[in-house]
Amino acid sequence: MRFVVRDIKIGLFAILMVCGVTTGRAQDKQNMFNPVNTSVTSLAIAPDARAGGMGDIGAATEADVHSQYWNPAKYPFNIARAGVAASYTPWLRKLVNDINLADLTGFYRIGDYSAFSSSLRFFSLGDVYMSDMENVTINPYEFAIDAGYSRMLSECFSMAVTMRFIYSDIKYDYTAESSAGKAFAADISMYRLGYFMAGSRECSFGWGLNISNIGSKITYGGDDNAEFIPTNLRLGMNFTIPFNEYNKFSVAADVNKLLVPTYPKQETDEADEDYTDRVQREYYDISPIAGIFKSFADAPNGAKEEFQEIQWSLGCEYTYNDRFILRGGYHHEHENKGNRKYFTVGAGFRMNVFSVDAAYVFSTSQTNPLDQTMRFTLGFDLDGMKDLFGRRR
Repeated sequence: MRFVVRDIKIGLFAILMVCGVTTGRAQDKQNMFNPVNTSVTSLAIAPDARAGGMGDIGAATEADVHSQYWNPAKYPFNIARAGVAASYTPWLRKLVNDINLADLTGFYRIGDYSAFSSSLRFFSLGDVYMSDMENVTINPYEFAIDAGYSRMLSECFSMAVTMRFIYSDIKYDYTAESSAGKAFAADISMYRLGYFMAGSRECSFGWGLNISNIGSKITYGGDDNAEFIPTNLRLGMNFTIPFNEYNKFSVAADVNKLLVPTYPKQETDEADEDYTDRVQREYYDISPIAGIFKSFADAPNGAKEEFQEIQWSLGCEYTYNDRFILRGGYHHEHENKGNRKYFTVGAGFRMNVFSVDAAYVFSTSQTNPLDQTMRFTLGFDLDGMKDLFGRRR
């Protein structure tokens, strides 16, 4: 028994998060709009305000608490011994008022060369009214919990491995036979940070690579088709210039691509049920590992469309006295693959014990529901807390 949702939040979420934001131009371009579809799309939402203020960048930026999402291999380069942070993102606020993402992340460095890290993220779609199930209200949600280990292999290079459990209770069939989806995944990441002299200034250049969500497909009870989770390749670089002991400026860039096969377009009449069934069966029979390799050369329109699947971001960060931070950035996704294009701004304030960050999205399209999205992060430096309480004693 399928459900009918008077509150249209699930429909909006499925369309906007999986397919991106479309415009009328898609029809004018002979149905060129062809995004890569995945399940558990909340895993692709940037959780923290620092990266959110820089256009969703984080593969190679300076290490912080939220490196768990962007590149866990950065943790051994963190100055602090340990830290924890909580982030909150109201999502699609121009459409609804109770969709949100909450994230809790922490790390602990072991000696000078390795670190343990963990995070918990919870995505809620709020209350959804079910008109054909005795008028009940349900609360669809997704969450993921992970743990990682990172280690420096040299003074300038590190690697990390992260294991993740994924639970998704967002489905379209709430019969007695249905159940939530579960999956397991892993991340493999690396990071290199080097220093060089530019005149009298010691500058730094870093690059990072993170292949995230390599794992099983996810199946919801009552459905025999296993969906791909958002396996993703992210590559980034960061360049930091200290002007003096109080002022420094960083420029960063990220590119990322979903390592998920593109669903093939049907070139025959939709009434050809045998053809449709065969296309669907072949797609769903692809294994997760085979899908990673297939994703580089399976776009219906060849190499041109493959390049359209690459998203990129540019961002910058100005820091004064390691206390006050201003950020800006831009994120670009091709109009045929989602059309999420937006500018971001952000600011932060750091003390020895805690830090506060906020970010804001300015969409380039007036009809883009990502417009005016905000993120908030509150972080704690456990070294600073230890020193503070030690002095009080």
